[in-house]
Amino acid sequence: MRITQGTFSFLPDLSDAQIVKQIDYCLARGWAVGIEYTDDPHPRNTYWEMFGNPMFDIGDAAGVMLELKVCRESFPGQYIRLTAFDSTHGTESIVLSFLVNRPKLEPGFRLIRTEEPGRTVRYATESYAVQRSAEGQRY
Repeated sequence: MRITQGTFSFLPDLSDAQIVKQIDYCLARGWAVGIEYTDDPHPRNTYWEMFGNPMFDIGDAAGVMLELKVCRESFPGQYIRLTAFDSTHGTESIVLSFLVNRPKLEPGFRLIRTEEPGRTVRYATESYAVQRSAEGQRY
């Protein structure tokens, strides 16, 4: 199962040249770029681990790509995403986010159904990877 999160989630994986163009787009707008990784890509897991600090003062895509290369080497079997943060007054939030690395095997999710009083049925999703192994050992 292919995880679809972020801006380009329904496209094939971006090449490094395409990633550089997206970074250039972000930097041209004054956005800070950050790199995050996780082994639990649940759609509601918005708090991924930061790889270093957000790069508020980087003006060249080569610096971001160097950090991305180190992150890929450190966490080759995990999901890695690039995020762009707009710190201008009135926005101050993530304005672009997309995956730049994924594990070779993406196990997918299972649906959990819970019946509650009053004929209420609640649904939740859980990654098969979360069931299989402890955090940091899932891929």
